[in-house]
Formats: sequence, structure tokens, C-alpha cells
Amino acid sequence: MNLKRIHHVAIICSDYEASKDFYVNKLGLKPIREMYREERQSYKLDLALEGEYVIELFSFPEAPDRPSYPEARGLRHLAFEVDEIEESISELKRNGIETEEIRLDPYTEKRFTFFQDPDGLPLELYEK
Repeated sequence: MNLKRIHHVAIICSDYEASKDFYVNKLGLKPIREMYREERQSYKLDLALEGEYVIELFSFPEAPDRPSYPEARGLRHLAFEVDEIEESISELKRNGIETEEIRLDPYTEKRFTFFQDPDGLPLELYEK
């Protein structure tokens, strides 16, 4: 096997329009294609970051909640690399998104913080 990179992350949301607004208008990801799949009563929106396909945003009727706290098994969080963490936090706050305090990774000595998407999915900003 010769894995090259992570191709994409799939996210299931409870409110498609709110999550689409969050990822597109507040975080700045670019839509590649959007479709409604009648047979599944589901939207699927493919999103790109810096021209790279990274997220599939899905809606499914009556999808169960994802436990986040206390931390549950499975995907823990999705991290985005940023050049300047304070600038990125300020932009999030201008969009009504609260973040945790900035922390320092004791191993890499890089700064990071967490915030949440509309469904409480933990997202991280990690300074380059």
C-alpha cells in the first residue's frame, strides 16, 4: 500500500443550511459541487480549501447526535493549519464563533485553539 495523503473528511450535519453557511461563509471553504439525493433525502456538498478537495458535508434525516464530551471513540477533531492564530481567532469572533484559550503544544511548541461547528464538532486551529 502506498498512501499519499488524506483525500477528504466526511461530516454529517443536523441543519444543512446552517452548516453550509458556517463552512462556506464563515470559514471560507469553496464549494466544488452540491447535489440533493432524493432517494436518501440528503444533501451532499463537496468543499475545497486552497484548491484541494477536503470536506464532504452531508445531511441525513434524523442522524443521531455525536457525543463529543466526554471524548468519545472515533474521530476526535478536524484541525486547520493557519499562519497567524490571533488573526484567525479574530476573524472567527467577527463571525460570532467563540474559541477556547490559545494553548501551546509542548512537543512542537506551536500554538493552537479549539472551536466548534454548528453541531458541536470540535475543530482546531493549529499555527504553522
